[in-house]
Amino acid sequence: MSVLVYTESEGGKFKKAAFEVASYAKEVANMLGTTVTAVSINGGASSELGAYGVDKVLEVSDDKLSGFSAKAYADVVKQAAEKEGAKVVVVSSTADSKFLAPLLSVNLNAGYASNVVGLPESTSPFTVKRTAFTNKAFNITEMSTDVKVIGLSNNAFGLKENSGAASAEAFSPSLSDADFGVSVTAVDKATDKVSIADADIVVSGGRGLKGPENWGLIEDLANVLGAATACSKPVSDMGWRPHSEHVGQTGKPVASNLYIAIGVSGAIQHLAGINASKVKVVINNDPEAPFFKAADYGIVGDAFDVVPKLIEKLKEFKANNA
Repeated sequence: MSVLVYTESEGGKFKKAAFEVASYAKEVANMLGTTVTAVSINGGASSELGAYGVDKVLEVSDDKLSGFSAKAYADVVKQAAEKEGAKVVVVSSTADSKFLAPLLSVNLNAGYASNVVGLPESTSPFTVKRTAFTNKAFNITEMSTDVKVIGLSNNAFGLKENSGAASAEAFSPSLSDADFGVSVTAVDKATDKVSIADADIVVSGGRGLKGPENWGLIEDLANVLGAATACSKPVSDMGWRPHSEHVGQTGKPVASNLYIAIGVSGAIQHLAGINASKVKVVINNDPEAPFFKAADYGIVGDAFDVVPKLIEKLKEFKANNA
């Protein structure tokens, strides 16, 4: 009766989210006195998951699953859960897992708790803490179903290494043509940047940058910090930056350790999408900008003066602490 964890991968490599849900599943398994089994679909080496507490990896290798299909992937995880007799299934809160989790819950006749931010408050009854109202509040949810699906909020638990090794077992689930009603025909993505979903640090720019020709300021700071770049909705709407970089309630949600907003006023839709970030820093020349009320740290000043000085100091710090 293992705790089952679905570990996402891309291009044969596990995502950071895979190691976080594995770390979380290990702690849940300790509370329940059981082990952790991971299901990996065309993923990386099992030893990588073993370092984060996984005891066994069900390895699925199937070319038909090379592109994400929510229905097919949900069916794979469902069959893995039934094989292992899992009563708790842990998934991440990436875009793919948010599509997969409701289908998986229906397949398993399970309760689904999304946006979970901590270990179960209790295992009898099984209760978890979740965010609500776009991260403005928390609620405690009691799950009474026999099988429970937990959607762990990104960056809510962190990575926790465990000494141990994971055994590998080939797993060949039974899939039908009905599982592939939707197929991926092409994927177009940047390969030379840190993705917003995996980034610990995000540097975001708004209309205060005055034009796309000034975006080098954002990229230079991001390069020094090893950060992902992002933008506000007006910036993507005006075509300064691609829509893939738009963060906020109507764009990509951000749950980074550090979120730096430069020239972003802080409309409520933007704040709702980045509110889960742990530390928020704003640089804006308008002291009345709404973002200052939500920020942990704020600098009132012209970004074209502040950011170059910040970059210079960060480079100096890194050189002295190399």
